Amino acid sequence: MTKFKFRHIAAAVATTALTLSSAAFAAEKPTVVLVHGAFAESSSWNGVAANLLQQGYPVVAVANPLRSLSGDADYVASLVKQTSGPVVLVGHSYGGAVISNAVQDNTNVTALVYVAAFAPEQGETVLELSGRYPGSTLGPTLAAPVILKDGNKDLYIQQDKFGEQFAADVPAADAVLMAATQRPITELALTEAAGKPAWHTVPSWAIYGTADKNIPAVAMKFMAQRAKAKKIVEVPDASHVVMTSHPDKVAALIVEAATATTK
Repeated sequence: MTKFKFRHIAAAVATTALTLSSAAFAAEKPTVVLVHGAFAESSSWNGVAANLLQQGYPVVAVANPLRSLSGDADYVASLVKQTSGPVVLVGHSYGGAVISNAVQDNTNVTALVYVAAFAPEQGETVLELSGRYPGSTLGPTLAAPVILKDGNKDLYIQQDKFGEQFAADVPAADAVLMAATQRPITELALTEAAGKPAWHTVPSWAIYGTADKNIPAVAMKFMAQRAKAKKIVEVPDASHVVMTSHPDKVAALIVEAATATTK
């Protein structure tokens, strides 16, 4: 074999390898970090996570502490910082306030997806936003608070009212389990003022149900429009746990956000 032919073949192999490498890089999918809200827990994302995993997306369903907005945001920010590659942050309910404050200096966050979620402006609280528009019936369904040693209060939904209030479009047997395994949130977390939100600089998407009894649909529409969400999806008659009752719709929006913001 002549030197010319050898060099020609070597160049062709190198070009092919570069093409394959570029294709592999282009096909890399962002990690989807799912952040649950109050009275829920990580398994509320199971349907969404299964859908995304099947499509090849790395998924982490965070165990949101639900102790304080700033502390919860710092926790999620630490996880994001130690995640390689691009990240799509997804928040449900109070988890929306958490992802809004969790980007911080993490430049790998490419998109925010709000799922029946709060998207507060700086200085706003979740409690204030939940009552800004009429329609929420959460208050009367709360159980007597658990008083903590530091004087803070843990809040739960009464189990016999959980299904109708929180998960009306979920099978009754599943709602009973969700009520039993609900994670409490502290009063502090609901009343702590939000910091400067990431949605000012990071593109966002939003989805919620029209029959949400925790956060009025009009409030979520207002917050999504204020954040200039790229797309707002209203799911007719869906409850507060739209990610549990309509996982495919939520997963589809997450994929849309991931595809639009990842080169």
